[in-house]
Amino acid sequence: MVTPRTGKAVEVNAVWINALETMTLFARVLKISSDGYETLSSKAKEGFHRFWNAERQCCYDVIDAPGIGNDASLRPNQIFAVSLPVSPLPREQQKSVVDICAAQLLTPYGLRSLAPGEAGYHGLYGGGPRERDAAYHQGTVWAWLLGSFALAHHRVYADRVAAMRFLEPLGAAVQRYGLGTLGEIFDGDAPFAPKGCIAQAWSVGEVLRAWVELAREPNSAGTRPKRERATAPRRHQRNAAPA
Repeated sequence: MVTPRTGKAVEVNAVWINALETMTLFARVLKISSDGYETLSSKAKEGFHRFWNAERQCCYDVIDAPGIGNDASLRPNQIFAVSLPVSPLPREQQKSVVDICAAQLLTPYGLRSLAPGEAGYHGLYGGGPRERDAAYHQGTVWAWLLGSFALAHHRVYADRVAAMRFLEPLGAAVQRYGLGTLGEIFDGDAPFAPKGCIAQAWSVGEVLRAWVELAREPNSAGTRPKRERATAPRRHQRNAAPA
């Protein structure tokens, strides 16, 4: 396995907490006991504190990895601990996760799978199968993660317009690779050339999901956007990733 993540992965635990919270709500709607789900959720939330890396002010990617312990590599998986409906992180930690992802992982077309400067970073996706596999989760940009980043940013900063702006470059990307659709991945290094399959369902689905959710949110003035604002992103893009 080129990029092993053996141990307790941060995103799996974030999803587990949200699943338990969802089952709690279902149980209440069905008027059955939700005690078991609530107990498990409480334990999972308490255990999630172990993912916090106080030194880097973000989450460990994996904890309790055999032979390694806690993996402090900066990867985008932690964004789900902020973007999902229930976050196990306190407000200040949510903001710190969004800020470090914005500073080191964010590109115009998605999030890098590993931050530049980390051991094993590959900024270009290409070559034969071995070379491509070595880059796939080691710096390659994944477009579908941009949806979760935009939602996480909105949660922290409550700025709907700014959050939707992160999605706009992908509105231009539909003209660059697979005409009328979104591709799978991009190079981690500028100019972020599109790579992989030319039409990827999870890239399209996540961007649309985030756009629709953000279009429904009130803006900073407390009003909801006009109906015509809930359209596809404008065909305009940034020329470079944030510093």
